[in-house]
Amino acid sequence: AAAAAVCSRCRRAQLRLCLEKLKGLVPLGAAAGRHTTLSLLTRARLHIQKLEDQERRALHQIEQLQREQRHLQRQLEKLGMERVRIDSIGSSLSSER
Repeated sequence: AAAAAVCSRCRRAQLRLCLEKLKGLVPLGAAAGRHTTLSLLTRARLHIQKLEDQERRALHQIEQLQREQRHLQRQLEKLGMERVRIDSIGSSLSSER
């Protein structure tokens, strides 16, 4: 029974330590001083959801920018090929003279 009490005390101490760490990671706003375990966990869940939304938006923006980059790269290559064609026409005209 004494070992179970020690083990229970260790678990509670571990839980308190984890909750303190979580408090440092989650923005608590005005209620930073007064919180329950439930309110802390609720704020943590909301914060995680907010971070996941931000990550989704960032990934969407990266995909959009990559598509735009590929499009611009194709346009650049097309312009380079046109320039080569124009240069070769210009050089063949000057060599005819």
